[in-house]
Amino acid sequence: MKLFVSEGNPHCLKVLAALEVTGVQCDVQYVNHEERVVPFLSRPALPALLLSSGLHLFSSNAICRYMFEASGRESSELCSQWLEWEATELQPALLQALHIAVLQGKGAEASKALKGPLNYLDQSLSKTTTPYLTAEAVSVADVVLWAALYPVLSDSSLALGDHKLVQAWFDRVAGMQGCQAAAQKVLQGKGLQGMKSYMQRQPAPQSSQCRDTKSCSSSPTEGEEGERVVSEEEMEAAALTWSKGLDNCPVATERQHPILPQEGKRNILLTSALPYVNNVPHLGNIIGCVLSADVFSRYGRLRDWNLLFVCGTDEYGTATENKAREEGLTPQQICDKYHAIHSSIYKWFQIDFDFFGRTTTEKQTEIAQNIFWRLHERGFLMEDTVEQLRCESCQHFLADRFVEGICPHCSYPEARGDQCDKCGRLINAVELREPQCKVCRRTPVIRSSKHLFLDLPKLEAQLEQWLEKSTGAGDWTTNAKQITRSWLRDGLKPRCITRDLKWGTPVPHPDFGEKVFYVWFDAPIGYLSITANYTDQWEKWWKNPQQVELYNFMAKDNVPFHSVVFPCSLLGAQDNYTLVNHLVATEYLNYEDTKFSKSRGVGVFGDMAKDTGIPSDVWRFYLLYMRPEGQDSAFSWADMALKNNSELLNNLGNFINRAGMFVSKFFEGCVPVMELQQEDKRLLAQVGWELRQYIQLLDKVKIRDALKHILNISRHGNQYIQVNEPWKKIKGGDAERYRAGTVTGVSVNIACLLSVMLSPYMPTVSQTIRDQLNAPHSCITIMLQGAGAFVCSLNAGHRIGTVSPLFQKLEADQIEALKKKFGGQQPEDEPPTKKTAPNAANAKPADAPAAAAAAVAAAVNGADPDRAKQLTQAVAEQGDKVRALKAQKAEKAVITAEVAMLLDLKKQLALAEGKSPEPTAQKGKKK
Repeated sequence: MKLFVSEGNPHCLKVLAALEVTGVQCDVQYVNHEERVVPFLSRPALPALLLSSGLHLFSSNAICRYMFEASGRESSELCSQWLEWEATELQPALLQALHIAVLQGKGAEASKALKGPLNYLDQSLSKTTTPYLTAEAVSVADVVLWAALYPVLSDSSLALGDHKLVQAWFDRVAGMQGCQAAAQKVLQGKGLQGMKSYMQRQPAPQSSQCRDTKSCSSSPTEGEEGERVVSEEEMEAAALTWSKGLDNCPVATERQHPILPQEGKRNILLTSALPYVNNVPHLGNIIGCVLSADVFSRYGRLRDWNLLFVCGTDEYGTATENKAREEGLTPQQICDKYHAIHSSIYKWFQIDFDFFGRTTTEKQTEIAQNIFWRLHERGFLMEDTVEQLRCESCQHFLADRFVEGICPHCSYPEARGDQCDKCGRLINAVELREPQCKVCRRTPVIRSSKHLFLDLPKLEAQLEQWLEKSTGAGDWTTNAKQITRSWLRDGLKPRCITRDLKWGTPVPHPDFGEKVFYVWFDAPIGYLSITANYTDQWEKWWKNPQQVELYNFMAKDNVPFHSVVFPCSLLGAQDNYTLVNHLVATEYLNYEDTKFSKSRGVGVFGDMAKDTGIPSDVWRFYLLYMRPEGQDSAFSWADMALKNNSELLNNLGNFINRAGMFVSKFFEGCVPVMELQQEDKRLLAQVGWELRQYIQLLDKVKIRDALKHILNISRHGNQYIQVNEPWKKIKGGDAERYRAGTVTGVSVNIACLLSVMLSPYMPTVSQTIRDQLNAPHSCITIMLQGAGAFVCSLNAGHRIGTVSPLFQKLEADQIEALKKKFGGQQPEDEPPTKKTAPNAANAKPADAPAAAAAAVAAAVNGADPDRAKQLTQAVAEQGDKVRALKAQKAEKAVITAEVAMLLDLKKQLALAEGKSPEPTAQKGKKK
């Protein structure tokens, strides 16, 4: 390998630091800034890494990642997110700061550009318990961010404010052997002035810095250089693939039940964590398990995998008993009631289970008791007398999750009786300080009771051997690996599997006849019993690890029971059970700036979503766009409106609608003849690349990242239409009319591709697009089998159907009303909290001006700086778009729609800044 770098280039500092830290063997060659070392690029690109295969890497972050992986250090998902943040958020700010400091000599002003990124980094470091960004040891993210910030943080003349955590982290990384040496090689001890020659060759940064990175973030394989370069070879290959069409595509087969493993197929058993039956799931519950699993299952079927998706309600335990008592029903009646509610909610959200069952069945008792006896016979169970918390007021021993108190390890005040959400440590409920019963809030007492335990220490060696294989070969999320390791770090301890309850699977042992199985022993066995209720051949799935891959989807709090307790139960049973190969866990989704609470009326719950009037596909899109993969995220009404109006309406819907309308309006509803030029081939190559990235990401269950590539394709398409202006060319001579036909035909074929890619995310919209385009059903199979091929699926002469808009705008007043509706109510005897706006909803109809004033006051008091920053970027981007359309003399209707979007964004920005939006003056009337 040979690494090409230049002095004074800050991106070269990254790769040299990575080279020093990893110790990878590589020749280093210094060249000048203008030298072209990557032959197929039309401009210089440094640093560049020439691989032994003859291929080049020319993104500094990609080179750093390659070096770390070459040294055996795998990059985590969290690393990838930091690298994306560095490229899309930090680099634009750094470029502006360096331009001001190095070329203008205004160090004090340069600090302003870095204020936001440094504050974000400082806040992120305050939330981590590790010395480095992602783990206990230095990762590629630490080296890249350290090197990026080195020129500014090592210069004392720049007053960057007080960021103690950033400085402490920076100094820790700087203390590593090789980092300072790399800095010396690049900057030659000259500090910022060592970069002057390089900076003079860089274009001045845009005043608005960068676009809304959440809506158009760079792919990890893209560099800081901007749009991905497409080679001539790629263009010709894309054109050849396109020309093959759908002639040889296989015929899609309908699902035939029961679905069973098949020889020669990829057999996937997919489960979503069983939701508790005792409550209504909120948005966080839905995205954490069933919706994420549904996207992957739909995608798997497009890929022609033989896939079975099962789920059901978890119906036993204290939670159900307490809910039954609250509502004056029997536990079985509660289960029946809420099972129907869950089923209805998931149906509305279009969750396409193959079977949605429940755990209160004879099969559950039969299978759970069988596993129990096998564990007992093999010596993996033990008896012990334990101290438990009992609530005398409720007359119940308290299940772990019905006790809250102060964590004995980290003093977190809301630790549960089994685990602390903050430090992740395993807890015995009696160890909690100041415990409270979650039902009545009284202090429980300690009582003794004899119980059965799963002897986890006896199974620890088997578990670790299996985990090493599963986590190494499978797609486990980073948090799933970390949580599992934290359980194993101090050694496993016996785990109680029985409880003093009446509502549960009975323990068949004669000495424990009054007890039932503990939910976390019993509930995961529900996957097996639900499958057994689906087919009597269930063992072909659950006792067939050689043929079957098992995917588990869940939120992070469920991880240890699926990665430690349940696998140990199956390993100890010694019955050739299928164990999880891929454990996919999300972080938490919060509601605005707080938690979901049914009792306080805070947040959107599943049975309320359909009453908002917002289609389920839009809900799916936004939840998946905000899917909390690397860290917790928050649902925001304002952001949902912004993403709907910009990404769905203005980007995706705009492109698909225009493509179809051009066919209808200019070519009488028939796809025109297409004669590809180089520009068209370049677009085909770009779209094909985005499709391949989408497939690679979804194969690895990177659901949120894959969605961004769909939006990237529609962005490419909108730009292609805007540049070529078919509405003008159709009025010209023959050559221009042919050109308009090609642009229209290519665009409508991209729309068809998008309909397929959208299928896992927005199934109704996906089908609507194909219906409007009258697309052949075979387009579903050809595009997502194998490596992914973008082919011409709507040939010249193909007649499309009736085209109509796919999405509706979410208006600001509509969103404000929904935000109030789901924001909860303050008790009358409590003063409003700082973030609570005056309640204008109680104003009488005759007092409309007062209500309006209160609404304005609410907006002022509810100023949101983070949202204001996001909207500022969105306004700048939309303004640029409007100016470009006017300069290109686009259709009046198109410009009018974009101007309306701009005005709406400005109003939202005013509210987010705590200002009163300016009223629109009525013509002929005084204000």
